Amino acid sequence: MEQHEQVAIRDATEADLCAIIEIGQATGQVEDWTTVFPNYVRHLISRGRFLVAVSDAGLDEHRVIGFGGTRQIGTWPTAISMLTDLFVDPAAHGTGTGRAILDVLWARQPRKMTFSSLHSNALPLYTSFGLDAWWPLLYLTGDVSRLERPGGWSVEAADPAEVAALELAWTGIDRTADHEMWAARPHGVSLIASRNGQPTAAGTGGGVGAEYGINHMVVTENGTADPRHATDAVVAALSFLKPVDRQAHVCLPAPHAAVRRLLAAGWMVSELDLYMASEPGLIDPFSSVPSPALA
Repeated sequence: MEQHEQVAIRDATEADLCAIIEIGQATGQVEDWTTVFPNYVRHLISRGRFLVAVSDAGLDEHRVIGFGGTRQIGTWPTAISMLTDLFVDPAAHGTGTGRAILDVLWARQPRKMTFSSLHSNALPLYTSFGLDAWWPLLYLTGDVSRLERPGGWSVEAADPAEVAALELAWTGIDRTADHEMWAARPHGVSLIASRNGQPTAAGTGGGVGAEYGINHMVVTENGTADPRHATDAVVAALSFLKPVDRQAHVCLPAPHAAVRRLLAAGWMVSELDLYMASEPGLIDPFSSVPSPALA
């Protein structure tokens, strides 16, 4: 446990889950609080770093007033520390709690990134840790029936381990646990998109309600050389999904060529975050289909 002025920072445990959910709700987050979000927190506790801030003053002593998490993408020395969450009880805003959590999470982490909300406090805080804003991450929502699968492309359901194996081969990053977690969500499905019979993209989708869609997907290096291939991979994967109401979502960097294709098909931008990083090239904005929570 690390002590800061009027707040103590420690690793989160299962016993903190109710307090973490209460803070998420108090800050206006919309989640499936019964299954998806608790399992996501458990995933980060076991696979990443997840901390809580505990008040050390007055009537609020020993009460959880904030939480934050990071996960490591890749391996040292090129590993990236991604901030997955940072939320503070509105009653504790202005107390330095968020900064205290970040001081611990990002200690001795040279390569850092996050998808920042547009909250007025977020940008100044993250820039003080050496991050700059590079481009918006767009939350796109639309009717999958309006997407025609590109010629020469096929999509098949796959085991999460198969998808993770392709991602490892293409990127050098092992995300088996992430794909297993995503696939275990309601309506979860891992998929492989092939162009002319050759696997070209792999990812996992699913989810609940408005969160149903592609959670994360990667494209082979050969597929990213031509922006049309990255675009076709996104359209092919989305056209494979079968949402009950035909509505699905995907998060894309604003420079991604598929944005233009989806907007032309009547898809809408429902929300956006800012990609912030200690350097610009940690994520490829022209081919990546990142998870805003786990990238």
